[in-house]
Amino acid sequence: MSNHGTPLFTQRDKLLAEMRSGESLDWDIIIIGGGITGAGILREAVRRGYRALLIEQGDFSSGTSSRSSKMVHGGLRYLAAGDIKLTKESLTERERLLAEAPGLVERINFYFALSKGLFPGRWAMAVILTIYDFIAGIRDHRYYNNRRLGQRFPGLQQDHLNGAAVYSDAMVDDSRLVLRVLQESISAGGTAINYSKVSELLLDDNQIRGVVLDDPDAATGISLQAPVVINATGAWADRLRNQVNPEKRIRPLRGSHLIIHRDLMPVNDVLTSLHPEDKRGVYVYPWEGTTVIGTTDLDHSEDLDIEASIDNAEVDYLLQAFNVQFPAQAISRSDIISSWAGVRPVIGSESSKDPSRERRDHAVWSDNGLITVSGGKLTTFRLIALDALAAATARLPEAQRFTDERVFNSPQIAAEELIPEDPVWAQRLLGRYGSEARSLLDSAPPAEQRRIAGTDFCLAECRWAARHEAVVHLDDLMLRRTRLGMVMVNGGMELLPFLETICKSELSWDNDHWHFEVKRYLSIWQRFYSLPDTHKHH
Repeated sequence: MSNHGTPLFTQRDKLLAEMRSGESLDWDIIIIGGGITGAGILREAVRRGYRALLIEQGDFSSGTSSRSSKMVHGGLRYLAAGDIKLTKESLTERERLLAEAPGLVERINFYFALSKGLFPGRWAMAVILTIYDFIAGIRDHRYYNNRRLGQRFPGLQQDHLNGAAVYSDAMVDDSRLVLRVLQESISAGGTAINYSKVSELLLDDNQIRGVVLDDPDAATGISLQAPVVINATGAWADRLRNQVNPEKRIRPLRGSHLIIHRDLMPVNDVLTSLHPEDKRGVYVYPWEGTTVIGTTDLDHSEDLDIEASIDNAEVDYLLQAFNVQFPAQAISRSDIISSWAGVRPVIGSESSKDPSRERRDHAVWSDNGLITVSGGKLTTFRLIALDALAAATARLPEAQRFTDERVFNSPQIAAEELIPEDPVWAQRLLGRYGSEARSLLDSAPPAEQRRIAGTDFCLAECRWAARHEAVVHLDDLMLRRTRLGMVMVNGGMELLPFLETICKSELSWDNDHWHFEVKRYLSIWQRFYSLPDTHKHH
């Protein structure tokens, strides 16, 4: 419980105990999947007055939603491909998120380097961006010649460039976005539980009537009843849906990224340029005090139950993209702090062989009470949620009326009041924690309220997450509640003595448990967030 009495995250053990004793077994909607899509559906279901439960088999946002490229964008490439509807929806949602969650979703300039002799050239790009801005209701694009471009990105190789088209989109900490949406949903009456697996769907006369939840402490599962089950498991969606419909529709695509020290390449904007090999767009951009190079776009044929990780060919591909652009600042594997890879659930079409050409919109399927939603993008999570609920309406009681459509409630405190000497950092905390930012700072000793060197995180956030945000493992804390494990060298090993104190006091871990968690975390970091062995080939 926080200081002013609103529950933050559902207490897992308490909920499971209630279920075992026969309470909390009946729901209007059960949502499976704790990424941004599931969180968005929970948020919209709760405001309509439904008893809604979200179940996530791993940690919240641990699939694709903590491993995106961190961009909240309108989808310039959808516009270039002629998809006006998707672009319009994305831009409207982008502007809504910027207005509702300042400090979490932040506008940033994108510089699209124009390669001589390649489409799109300066004038084609100007036409596309004029339409883009018009749809968004802003006027934001301009052209930079090579000289001005070189001032923004010192060291940029320009022989083959014809300046850049400049426009704006937005950046986010994707995992924090999920947690903030969950926090809003739970404070409005929703329920969400992580590290809980649905082992099967309950069917009656071939109609869905609920799910069986694995019970870690009993031989039999817990049967939960609901007239509607929403499958929001993203790249994993076919697996659950195949219990009622054999169709396979998801094409998992992997996108991988590298993080380097900001000192090696200090950028404040996003540079998009075409890869010398295949002419795909590759980005160099600032994120969380580091510089990121991404992304690849490959079919991901590996086991979806094993976390995705970058492979050696992708490391080389991204290094090459960077080094061709910035020969004077060329980097090698030893400069890389960490990496991440995410699997995007794209709705496969029979026609497209090239992963980068697959459409990025979402689809909803309804099979006897199982509503499956997949595809789509981070930016449009609210619209995806509305579509999923629309497909479920016939099986649900009448929705409550509501007038406030905001996903995020505005914090009751201004950044200037929260930390007068550093309102920018205060706004960041308000974007991540809403009105709880005040309690977060108040509940930690002064030493924990300062930024951890070289990052924008503080230990007070770790303490708060341990106490209030359903942390079960150390990796939840290091890779998702905060991104310390990704932005610090060696996965943030140097913080372990401080985190040991916090985890022991907030999570009641003893020595053995702490050592187990450290070992588990370092092994996850090594396998999925650092670099693959050079002599290990898949």
